Amino acid sequence: MWLKLFFLLLYFLVLFVLARFFEAIVWYETGILATQLVDPVALSFKKLKTILEYRGLGYSGLPEKKDVRELVEKSGDLMEGELYSALKEEEASESVSSTNFSGEMHFYELVEDTKDGIWLVQVIANDRSPLVGKIHWEKMVKKVSRFGIRTGTFNCSSDPRYCRRRGWVRSTLIMSVPQTSTSKGKVMLKEYSGRKIEVEHIFKWITAHAASRIKTIYNAEHLKEEWNKSDQYWVKIYLFANLDQPPAFFSALSIKFTGRVEFIFVNVENWDNKSYMTDIGVYNMPSYILRTPEGIYRYGNHTGEFISLQAMDSFLRSLQPEVNDLFVLSLVLVNLMAWMDLFITQGATIKRFVVLISTLGTYNSLLIISWLPVLGFLQLPYLDSFYEYSLKLLRYSNTTTLASWVRADWMFYSSHPALFLSTYLGHGLLIDYFEKKRRRNNNNDEVNANNLEWLSSLWDWYTSYLFHPIASFQNFPVESDWDEDPDLFLERLAFPDLWLHPLIPTDYIKNLPMWRFKCLGVQSEEEMSEGSQDIENDSDSESTDTFSSEKEVFEDKQSIVHNSPGRASHCDAEACSCANKYCQTSPYERKGRSYGSYNTNEDMEPDWLTWPADMLHCTECVVCLENFEDGCLLMGLPCGHVFHQNCIVMWLAGGRHCCPVCRWPSYKKKQPYAQHQPLSNDVPS
Repeated sequence: MWLKLFFLLLYFLVLFVLARFFEAIVWYETGILATQLVDPVALSFKKLKTILEYRGLGYSGLPEKKDVRELVEKSGDLMEGELYSALKEEEASESVSSTNFSGEMHFYELVEDTKDGIWLVQVIANDRSPLVGKIHWEKMVKKVSRFGIRTGTFNCSSDPRYCRRRGWVRSTLIMSVPQTSTSKGKVMLKEYSGRKIEVEHIFKWITAHAASRIKTIYNAEHLKEEWNKSDQYWVKIYLFANLDQPPAFFSALSIKFTGRVEFIFVNVENWDNKSYMTDIGVYNMPSYILRTPEGIYRYGNHTGEFISLQAMDSFLRSLQPEVNDLFVLSLVLVNLMAWMDLFITQGATIKRFVVLISTLGTYNSLLIISWLPVLGFLQLPYLDSFYEYSLKLLRYSNTTTLASWVRADWMFYSSHPALFLSTYLGHGLLIDYFEKKRRRNNNNDEVNANNLEWLSSLWDWYTSYLFHPIASFQNFPVESDWDEDPDLFLERLAFPDLWLHPLIPTDYIKNLPMWRFKCLGVQSEEEMSEGSQDIENDSDSESTDTFSSEKEVFEDKQSIVHNSPGRASHCDAEACSCANKYCQTSPYERKGRSYGSYNTNEDMEPDWLTWPADMLHCTECVVCLENFEDGCLLMGLPCGHVFHQNCIVMWLAGGRHCCPVCRWPSYKKKQPYAQHQPLSNDVPS
């Protein structure tokens, strides 16, 4: 995760440097920068009208270029970046979609229940033609959509009862605007009553109703009272301009940021005394002044601060974000970080996408789960001070020059998605190249694996998890019993209880008894008989002695290599010498027997004194079918059977948590064998 986070931060740094590089190229070729001011006198009449439409100002009734130019100057300074964005949007021929309402519930859900947006709906009455024709309606949709106004069409033939209840007996236009200045307030519907069915007149009607929600100041006394007033709004933005009404983008933003930012329009058209504006720091007209508890900020003096909806929207979102804005930002960052797995993962292509899907699901699930307690904590009244300090920190950091560069780059790359995706892909390919080179230097074989090999290994992993759950967590290859006999696979599918076993931890293996197998020297028959008699006499005392077992440190279970399952999966009793000779009797019954039958060595016999008291005596391992040699490491199970330590560990690590001889669970304790009662002629020691 930290590696992907590092690569994502590196990618953002590359984007920042690349944007500065593009600015340097444009400056070198044309000698202009995005923040450079443009003289409206040098622009054509068509470009001036494009700027007015981009800002949301009506120019109907202004036939001369001089009047249009003055209106552009009154609305705000024009920068090269804003001019480029406006011309680019004008040239774009993308069609904007409009909603077709199916009935009352659909209309209520989208229009009347939407508290923070404007809707323009064309109502078509029964057996009537629409008020606005198809061509003019498409122009209207395109014109208002750039200001965040959503459009739709309601045909009364789909729900005539609702139209009669609303009083829509003729085709008309309906505008939905929030009624109050609080967030999620009531919505009021206004009907167009104009006679002229033209795009400019309808747009003027829309902007007039939207501007009516903005507090307007017409004199210096009112401005002084409003400037010194303290209310619920921590952030206020003032527009000082010589206009009849604020631009459409300013009115649209006032609805979008309802309850967060207060928008105030100061009309200085008929002011005689402007001394108070000088006292509060307003020297130029028009001016966009942001007032916060930390001070005054003049919008438009930094990079990317254009007089447009997109630029001011990103600026205000960074200062006064909603919880939803932070969630969307975290969602984008988490998914960008998760997609890095596509390039970091090496090997087959299918493997890359499988890992990517797994990472996307994991990261998004963790993100949603982590946001739930955050939303709960934000509802607590005790965190109001924490919330205020967090917003204060955001306002301090997002009014810096670096933050303005970041916002400008965000608008640039969001308007050029192909460039953003191509740079992300190029960054990922570079990561893939260096990661592949690093792993090849480390002699990692997974780099050269193809799709077929990886799918085969994935199938082996799945089947090993299906039949031997513990073995699926090992790094070594797992061989299943049904590899040689496919009928076993069908048999286990028919009886799920044979393979649906719970996962058993292997920590108990470290607690199993271990000791060294030792042999005694050559003894005569008399010494052997005396030793046998001594053993019988001292059986009671020896049963109470505790013999210390010599143990070695276990290696990690993932470094153990599986033995062949066909060799040790099923062991007959006839093949096990200890099962035939000694494993069926208790250790106290075998102490009186002669050791001449042991075939460990012709002149050597085992030293049973080093064995734990509850272990059965034998000289052969039923897993590998080899005799115990002097000095080899043995391990015993709770049932009492003894094996080579390496053999039984591989057996248990393979998911077979039972004894190879008696099938007693290797993790479950067993009652000790009944001790041999001494005979009446036995002499106690």
